[in-house]
Order: sequence, then structure tokens, then C-alpha cells
Amino acid sequence: MLGASGSVGGVLVGALLRSGAFGTVVTVGRTSLPAQLAEAKSARVRLREVMVPDMTPEQLQQATSNAVDALEGEVVGLSVLGIGAGTAKLTMAQHRDVDVALNAAFARGLAATGKVRHLALMSAVGANAAASAQGSGAAGTSRYNRVKGEAEAAVLASGLAVVSVFRPAMIIGSRHTPRLLEMLLPLFSWATPVKYRSIRVEQIAAAMVATAHRTPPASAVYHYGEMLAMG
Repeated sequence: MLGASGSVGGVLVGALLRSGAFGTVVTVGRTSLPAQLAEAKSARVRLREVMVPDMTPEQLQQATSNAVDALEGEVVGLSVLGIGAGTAKLTMAQHRDVDVALNAAFARGLAATGKVRHLALMSAVGANAAASAQGSGAAGTSRYNRVKGEAEAAVLASGLAVVSVFRPAMIIGSRHTPRLLEMLLPLFSWATPVKYRSIRVEQIAAAMVATAHRTPPASAVYHYGEMLAMG
């Protein structure tokens, strides 16, 4: 798993540990997360942390392949890596360096082992690799959507047989979502198109665990309605 230190990532790790479906959970990241190790000990599930302090695409790809090669049995990949806030302050290249380059490297590292068929990837509603590259790059703008779309395309081109793409809208429970929005948005859900409705971090995690537990027959994109049904 990639992105364990984020708001969705932390909840997803907990969901994987409690599911009872996985003998070992491997996280790939820059630093150790002691709270997750303690949670794994309590759940009696092995959690292995693979440290990649110099998080370049090359280093990440190699570390991912090495981690998979050390595992036995069926292996499934999950990534919730992405820049959660402040994308308007970044250049498009800086945004791509994380969301596109690192997710692509992770997917290539999984595919290179020949042991992984399926990757569950969190993207964002509106992702579109053909969207305009103009604008601020803030969440929901065309440039932001383009970077997310490029990340999806790069992962799909990695050679993995199945890629499950999750596209949440506003995420409730993320440290990057203003508290006021978390309180107000659900009140207007009746007037919001289904795929743009706000969703809780726990609901995203439950849907991703469901697809990781039972690999879908083909690559697909999942929005709010599908995620709730799977969770």
C-alpha cells in the first residue's frame, strides 16, 4: 500500500488490519508510523513498513518490487497517494511529480514482479487527462482534474491486468476538508448529482478493501454510489 500517512491512508490501513482477509499488510513510505504498528499488533496482523526516504520514482519502483518478491501467496496493491491540499500553490510539474510519477512507479513496481494482477487507486471525481492545463491547480479545477486523469492513465498503462479507480468528491474526515464544509455539504446532498456527493473516509476505505479482497473481473471506475454499494 502507498499513501498510508494520509487521512484516507490511515483509515484504510486500519480497515485492512481489521478485515481478517489479509495475512500481511505492507506499507511503503518515507517514515515509520508507530500508531499503525501498534494497531496491527492489537489486531494480530503482520504490518511491515518499507522505508523509502528518498522517494524518487526509481527508488519507489525498486522498493515496491522487492517488497512484493518477499511475499507469498496472492498480492494486491492499493494506493491513496496524492497531494491533499495546497495544489494551487504548486506548478503543474510539481503536482505531477507526486500524483503521476510516484503512482506510476508504484504500479510498475507491482507489475514487474508478475505476482500482482490488481491495483486499487484513489483518484478524484472529475479526473480527465484531456482537461485543460490552465488555471490555478486547486482541487476541482481543470488543471487538477487533468493531473488526476494523467495519474489514472499512467497506472492503467503499467501492465497490471485490473485497475480499480475510486473517484471520491469532497471527503468527510480528511484533515484537508474544512470543518464547515463537512457540516454543510450533507444538508444539500438531495440536490447534488450522486457522483458529486461528499463521502466519508471510512466509506472509501471499505470500498477499497472490498475490491482488494475480491478482485473485479476488469478495470473500472467507481464513484459515490458504487463505493457505498461495495462498502
